[in-house]
Amino acid sequence: MSFRLPFLSRGNAAPLADGEAWSGLDLLATGVLAIDADERIAYANPAAENLFEMSRQKLLGLPVADLFGDVPALSAAFERSRASGSPYTEQELELGSNGRTKLHLACTVSPLDMDNAALLLEFRHIDQQLKIAREERINEQQQANRELIRSLAHEIKNPLGGIRGAAQLLERELERPQLIEYTQVIIGESDRLQSLVNRLLTPHRLPNYRRTNIHEVLVRVKGVVQAEFPAIPVYCDFDTSLPEFEADNEQIMQAVLNVVRNAAQALATTSGPRITLTTRIARYVTLAKRRHRLAVAIFVEDNGPGVPAEIRDRIFFPLVSGREGGSGLGLTIAQTFVAQHGGTLDCDSEPGHTTFSILLPLESVRNTG
Repeated sequence: MSFRLPFLSRGNAAPLADGEAWSGLDLLATGVLAIDADERIAYANPAAENLFEMSRQKLLGLPVADLFGDVPALSAAFERSRASGSPYTEQELELGSNGRTKLHLACTVSPLDMDNAALLLEFRHIDQQLKIAREERINEQQQANRELIRSLAHEIKNPLGGIRGAAQLLERELERPQLIEYTQVIIGESDRLQSLVNRLLTPHRLPNYRRTNIHEVLVRVKGVVQAEFPAIPVYCDFDTSLPEFEADNEQIMQAVLNVVRNAAQALATTSGPRITLTTRIARYVTLAKRRHRLAVAIFVEDNGPGVPAEIRDRIFFPLVSGREGGSGLGLTIAQTFVAQHGGTLDCDSEPGHTTFSILLPLESVRNTG
């Protein structure tokens, strides 16, 4: 329920002094900002300081666009509240800019009739159940997509072998080099499709758990990527206190390698490209509807152009790629391997800063499904 104070309502005949008017909002547990007609912050309560990790002194006078970046849904909420003269609530926003962690919030926008404030914004974290329900829908859709792709791969695999075999037999009967070139095209394309089919079917293998040192895995990934992309530096920021944990070493390496290689490919046209691999411990996290006291957090950050907005919500779906010529399978396979370990793979992206986050529970989660 949105909190409103009588002395902030429209038409108040005896407006209070600014400090007195805002004092009641200082007690709220939800983050509150007031903005003026130019959409600059005129007030921030202590909860907003904590939420956005900025002091009131830095927030005051700051344009909302500088704090959050370009958020069309928030701008639309401002306009609807102004037009109707009444509060308007946007139930699901993703806010954050300048490299800060993305926040998933609901925001109620209320019009004000004050000299220095035109709108009151109240921010609340999205209810955990809503987040879980949304994640379940996404997981169900992705599972359905994976099963569809896997079924198609099986259907393609057998006739593909027949096509390649027929092309080889035909090649033996041909004498003109020009015609043999055509059979070589058929054989080459058949091999390419066979490789694609194998990649589609690979994630079905269940993890082979053993003690794994995540930093050994990341160092191997760094070596492979730097050999393939020598012009792109890969930096490491490791928490060396992280313990070993039960995991499939090869699957985790493949998952991280797919993410890092994806970042390297995106940096091809970036000036001063860089990738940073970071590890930290995450405490009291919910992964796949299970609460874990400790988890390994792996962050892959790059300063590339970011994920195109039109595919941002679908980048883990099979065959979705923002790169010309990309198969759209690397991130799908990475997410499958991470999910089989009871973990999550997420992405926050904006131009100039993209972060893929992998969370893996420290205690073994032997997923046999």
